[in-house]
Order: sequence, then structure tokens, then C-alpha cells
Amino acid sequence: MRLASVFRLGVKELFGLVRDPMLLVLIIYAFTVSIYTASNSTPETLNRAAIAIVDEDQSPISSRIITAFYPPYFVIPRIIPLSEVDPRMDAGLDTFALDIPPNFQRDVLAGRSPTIQLNIDATRISQAFTGGGYVQSIVSGEVNEFVNRYRGNEPVPVDLVLRARFNPQLDKGWFGSINNVISSITMLSIILTGAALIREREHGTIEHLLVMPVTPVEIMLSKIWSMGFVVVLASVFSLVFIVQGLLDVPIEGSFTLFVVGTVLQVFAMTCMGIFLATVAGSMPQFGLLLMLVLIPLQLLSGGTTPRESMPQIIQTIMLAAPNTHFVILSQAVLFRGAGLSVVWPQLAALFALGAIFFYFALKRFRQFLR
Repeated sequence: MRLASVFRLGVKELFGLVRDPMLLVLIIYAFTVSIYTASNSTPETLNRAAIAIVDEDQSPISSRIITAFYPPYFVIPRIIPLSEVDPRMDAGLDTFALDIPPNFQRDVLAGRSPTIQLNIDATRISQAFTGGGYVQSIVSGEVNEFVNRYRGNEPVPVDLVLRARFNPQLDKGWFGSINNVISSITMLSIILTGAALIREREHGTIEHLLVMPVTPVEIMLSKIWSMGFVVVLASVFSLVFIVQGLLDVPIEGSFTLFVVGTVLQVFAMTCMGIFLATVAGSMPQFGLLLMLVLIPLQLLSGGTTPRESMPQIIQTIMLAAPNTHFVILSQAVLFRGAGLSVVWPQLAALFALGAIFFYFALKRFRQFLR
């Protein structure tokens, strides 16, 4: 194997990438706009939920309840008559509809424990799941303060002190932005190398390579280092200028250690991309294979849902996926400031899995060139 040939072939791949505007747009979008929108979206948090209130009591206590709902968790409540509750819920205009019954204040002061009806549109699952608890807490707090005639916290026998580590402000954007960087690294590593190989086949340049004094190992390594270089460079740019600069998300751990893990992850994922490209005969088939591979990698690797919440068999199977170890490593380094003594098992697993994927990809690539 000649390193000069690997370098020149890799430079050729970079020139080919520059001449592909769609892939360039995908790279720029994945490491800029996508990360910014993921940081500012709130899929699992109650944010500006639509709520309507039926006030059949028209009392001071009902007024307190109405004014307790305000942004950013809720929009300003819309006061509606009882007859509009069902039509508005059917039309999807309200996520929550709160019905305060007549004589509510009188029954509260008399100690009769009256009932308030809360209607929830459960099709909006992300808001409905947490919104019911928010509404119950707000209503209970306002009623207790009204009955006690003062605004304050009741003494409790145990004092719970909250200590939020690694994200003291509980800013959801911190998790969304960094998790999206991790996902983009995995996605682009597979797409760029697979597209580079399929582009050779569709343009007929693969035959030119076969008559040149280069080996399959040199051809494969050239695609790995060139496309991997692009992904690593884009991820570093994204972390420095988008995550840390634009979004002001702090990076706790060693930047160098994360880059080392990224290189190993990119090596494994680019080998997987080459393997999938040799299986697929065209770009549409490659796209279908990506759907079958990327979706489980993203959902089951622990980036979206903690691995501890998954069935044990899924946790065991996903240990064979490099993305699982990369997510553990990235979150430990970037969120918790972990060092090499903590993440070396993940680095070793990425190296071992990358070597295995390289072997199978090279074996398939040699068959592909015949």
C-alpha cells in the first residue's frame, strides 16, 4: 500500500464532493441550521400550550386560577362558554380546556372538595403527557393560597434541596444541540462515503480506477480519510461556532478527547457506508438502506432515550453498534467533563468495531470491484 496513492485518491474525492452542490448543502444544513433548530425546539417540554377556560363561577378564586396561566408554558387563556369546549377540542384549537363549575368558591370555603374538569387533547402527546400535571399543580396552588389567605409555601417535614449538576439552569437547548451534533456525525459519515462510491459507479469512473496501479485497500482508505476529514472538520466547526458561539452552550470536557472519539466513530461509520453502498445498486436503493440503518441507530443508541429505559435485549444488541459507544463517550466528555480514565472503554470499543467493519467492508468492496 502506497500512502501517496491514498492521499491523491482522497484529494480526488474532495474535488468530487465540491462539485456536488446537494451534498454540500446537506453538510452545511446538518451542522448549522439543524443544530440551531434542535436547540430551540421543545418536543418534550410544555411550551405555549393552548388552553381555554370555562368560568361558570365568576368568583375571585376563579379569576386567580385564570390569571395563573401565562407564557412560556401556556398561551394567555381564552375564556369560552361551555358549549364551545367540544367543538374547539374537535377542531384542534385547544390542547387543554378547564371547566370551573358554578359555586366553586362557595364549596371550597365550605370544605366540600368540589371538582374541576380538565379536558386534554391526548393526540398532542408531548404536551398532554406533562401538561396535566402542570395544570393540577397550578390550580391546587392557587386554591390553597386563597383558602389560607396568604401566598407562601407550607412547611414540610423534609427539606429537599435540588442540585442540578452539569446543567444548572435545566436548559433543554444544551441537550438538543449537542445530541444533534452527535446524530449529524453518524448520518454524514455513512452518507458521504456511500454516495462517493455510488457516484463512481454511476459516472463510470470506477472502471478507470480498476486499470490504475492502485489496490482496493488504497481506494477504500482514500474514501474513508477524505469523507471522514470533512465530517470531523464540520463537527469541530459546529461545536466551536454554533454550539459554543451562537447557542452559548458550555463544553465541560476535553475537546481533544472528543475529537479522538469522533475520528474513531467516523472510521467505523464510513466503513459501514462503503458496505451499504456495495450492497445497493443505485442511489435510491442506498437511500432505502439508510432508512433501515439510521433510524434504529438514532433511536436505540441512547441519544434520545436513556439505554437504561430500554429492554435488556435491546441494550445488549446495540452494543454492537458504534453509535452506542459514541453517544456514551460524547455525553460523558461534553456534558460531564469526563477524562480518558472514564471513557477509555468506549474508545476501545469504537476501535474494535471500526476494525471489524473495515474487514467486512473491504471484503465486500473487493467483490464489488470484480
